[in-house]
Amino acid sequence: MKKTILSFFVLLTTICSVFSQEFLKKDLEYVDTATFMIWATPKFAIQTPFGNGYLAKTFKFNYESGLDITFKTKSNWTIDLVFDYMFGSKLRGSPENFLGDMLFYPYSDTLPGAVYNGAGNNDVTLTYEGRYWYFGASVGKIIPLDRWKNSGLWFKMGAGYFGHKIHFTDPNSWFPQIDQEYRYGYDQRASAIALNQFIGYLFLQKRRVLSFYIGIEVWEIFSKPDRGYIFVGNLKGPTNILPRKFSGLLGIKLGWNLPFYEKKRVVTYYYY
Repeated sequence: MKKTILSFFVLLTTICSVFSQEFLKKDLEYVDTATFMIWATPKFAIQTPFGNGYLAKTFKFNYESGLDITFKTKSNWTIDLVFDYMFGSKLRGSPENFLGDMLFYPYSDTLPGAVYNGAGNNDVTLTYEGRYWYFGASVGKIIPLDRWKNSGLWFKMGAGYFGHKIHFTDPNSWFPQIDQEYRYGYDQRASAIALNQFIGYLFLQKRRVLSFYIGIEVWEIFSKPDRGYIFVGNLKGPTNILPRKFSGLLGIKLGWNLPFYEKKRVVTYYYY
């Protein structure tokens, strides 16, 4: 996997560098100087979990969207304020593992079961997926590869609060078993202090609104269930005795940078 990631990153960097050069041929007379900037970044990512923790054992791959506010110094150090919302994750294993016999009834020992509502009917309006959220900050460094001094390789490390749970949707309110506070016993919510690292390519063009970044991000999440009690599955029982466990996320992230402040720098050339 390490060789695959490294190969992908080298290919990604080469493509981005070639793209920036081709895209900017008409700006050959423009001199880009590193300067203080502030920008906002709506972003999107696709991630897959790994490890032996609660998140990795419960959820499959997910999508991520969010917003960063980035402060970049003239020496190309960056500080990010980060919000991420992750969604769309399917659950691993049988529904019985996270619904229990209050919602899931097997037809027999050998046949799969079905979900039944409070009226005793087999109903398919109940849906469930993994939802995660993150608030944090990161510090990074931009290393220019050419004359575009605000662009280049971007390395970042961050930390913050991370939460994850099973999100139930019951549009017809037919499942009193998960109504209001009862769902707290099923959603397996957990929280953690999470770490993350990013390596990618940042492209800040002369027309700053056309700027973006793309790269690989890795998360380390040391979560622990934070509800008082879990009703179902292998974790059934009080949560105060459960340990913290490690889960990771590996993903590809793309962001669109929207600068709203830039300190202009004037460069004077003298010819003799």
